Amino acid sequence: MDMELTGKRVVITGASKGIGYACAEAFAAEGCDVVLAARAPDEAAATLRQKYQVRVEAVTVDLSRPADRVSLHEIARGADILVNNAGAIPSGSLSVLDMETWEQAWALKVFGYFHLTKLFLADMRTRKSGVIVNIIGMAGRAWKHNYIAGTAGNAALIAFTSAVGGEAQADGVRVFGINPAATRTGRMETQARQRAGVTLGDPERWRETLTGLPLDRSIEPREIAELAVFGASPRGGYIAGTVIDVDGGGWFK
Repeated sequence: MDMELTGKRVVITGASKGIGYACAEAFAAEGCDVVLAARAPDEAAATLRQKYQVRVEAVTVDLSRPADRVSLHEIARGADILVNNAGAIPSGSLSVLDMETWEQAWALKVFGYFHLTKLFLADMRTRKSGVIVNIIGMAGRAWKHNYIAGTAGNAALIAFTSAVGGEAQADGVRVFGINPAATRTGRMETQARQRAGVTLGDPERWRETLTGLPLDRSIEPREIAELAVFGASPRGGYIAGTVIDVDGGGWFK
């Protein structure tokens, strides 16, 4: 199926690995020019240039910093699609997580999404076209006391995405989100190690925290990436103001 995206310019944050890299690859495979924004995007960009005949830009930024968000917007002004994905909110309960760590994590994922949406949306409104995809997370629906900063941050991003998307469509701009559950990335292992350290007293027992998953497996990053491509394409042209849960029905178990 042709996604009708050839030649579109797509900005992807947190694009050097995991879901972000999978998104970059999926959009490149559709003929999009991609802008990889991350702290260390060069290796990922080089790999994509070898595989796809598209323009691949690597932008080294720390998106927890407002100045770097503004810099990314200036570099990629006029982009057709923005995929907000950068974020690494640590596990921890309210009694365990210190506020400095909490605030640093929200600076990247929560306020990073807010700020980049504000910057790129203004351009999209002017030209009456564009799509913003927010990769959020199921903890914003299925609340977890031992992932309190992520639960609260994701819940805020779900509300933000729906509120902004419900209004932006009047200007021809679509904003929607995707809530992945456990996805097979390095970050999944990091979080599992943190949980195992707290609950089992041994980070090396992290695999024990991943039992009982729906369909007996975690999500593959490409599954989230391909959904992002479809939703951002004209094929998904009526997807706006919603956040799609991808958890294999785990919320209802």
